[in-house]
Amino acid sequence: MPAHTAKQFRTLFISDVHLGSKAAKADFLIDFLRHHEADTIFLVGDIVDGWRLRRQWHWPQAHNDVVQKILRQARKGARITYIAGNHDEFLRMFQGTHFGGIEVTDRAIHEAADGKRYLVIHGDQFDTVVVNARWLAYLGDRAYEFAMFANRVVARLRRMLGLPYWSLSSWAKVKVKQAVNFIGAFQDVLTEEARRSEVDGVICGHIHHAAIEAFGDIRYINTGDWVESCTAVVEHFDGRMEIVHWPFVKPMSAPTPEPLVPVVLDARLARERVVEAA
Repeated sequence: MPAHTAKQFRTLFISDVHLGSKAAKADFLIDFLRHHEADTIFLVGDIVDGWRLRRQWHWPQAHNDVVQKILRQARKGARITYIAGNHDEFLRMFQGTHFGGIEVTDRAIHEAADGKRYLVIHGDQFDTVVVNARWLAYLGDRAYEFAMFANRVVARLRRMLGLPYWSLSSWAKVKVKQAVNFIGAFQDVLTEEARRSEVDGVICGHIHHAAIEAFGDIRYINTGDWVESCTAVVEHFDGRMEIVHWPFVKPMSAPTPEPLVPVVLDARLARERVVEAA
């Protein structure tokens, strides 16, 4: 089979991969990254799920392959910014640090090709449950983990029946009134933060619900996730933003093996390495 040609974009925005959790659709993301490349890549939080890794270690080869794929993009010259989220909040102590060519920060301003400026932020800072009732956030995370288990059961049954991937949890999110209300409140508060930051829009993650919407003079963009909907946001070279849904893995020839690069997940060990390198 002939080698594929990746589509080129100005910027890719990816969030909520949750590597380290069984729900992560690592194979789908690897395939997406094979077919999409960009000059700039924003990892908009919760790429690694530190909450679940602390409870139980789960790191299959596919999760390491995602990291290697991203590091390879950095080696090829892509500018990569990692915005820390609540599940990988241990990275917030390393703001301004570079790991393998990837810059870690809490928020960033991105200027698109059409001149519009966007605040790029994970968004958990404006989730009142995460901020004010952390124990409730952990409890909700356990409930979400059960929902992801149900999602995997449904996905397995659909594969057996020859049906494409479909997310039960994403479907429920737009049907349950409380979830719809939460999404609306989250969008409102992120929009207001964009106004306070004097930018034209906000690009975020956190709630696993991809969207591009206008709220008055502010554009709200959510990248979605890679545990439910398998979505990312791409910026074309004219500044146009688009949600890309990637719920499959395209058949292709076997990739050339890439050299493994050690992946630092433990915050204490990472800090020690930074001190040694200084």
